[in-house]
Amino acid sequence: MPRTQRNDNFIDKSFTVMADIILKILPTNKKAKEAFVYYRDGMSAQADGEYAEALDNYNEALELEEDPNDRSYILYNMGLIFASNGEHDKAIEHYEQALESNPRLPQALNNIAVIYHYQGEQAKAAGDADGAEGYYDKAAEYWLRAIRMAPNNYLEAQNWLKTTGRSNIDIYF
Repeated sequence: MPRTQRNDNFIDKSFTVMADIILKILPTNKKAKEAFVYYRDGMSAQADGEYAEALDNYNEALELEEDPNDRSYILYNMGLIFASNGEHDKAIEHYEQALESNPRLPQALNNIAVIYHYQGEQAKAAGDADGAEGYYDKAAEYWLRAIRMAPNNYLEAQNWLKTTGRSNIDIYF
């Protein structure tokens, strides 16, 4: 049974009904509508913690979706799953692909920076100061790009950049 027919709560059912109505009236081709159904099912599975099912749906959506902006969000959500599973290299790969499709996705830049910062913390804890600095520099690079796009976001990152001396420009607020 498709995930859209299994939703048990009122909000999920309401969302599904609204999404189905929108799908019927949207002036798009059948392939795009089918991609959206897989994407919607992927989001639902992801919200339920069913990551394997979500990835299957996202992969199906990617096969069908042609719009670069829509593809970027599919890839971004896949990156979220890989990051939450500790598969940092796969997460970064998917975030980078999302940015190739949509360069205006500061949340992908932020998430890459978070991963590099985490890896820097891990290297530091293991006694690899040089490795840690390399990861921190990468994190700074991505956070600066994200902050340039969304100057009112990522306040903790902005503070970290200033206190570590990795930012000498005032692009904040």
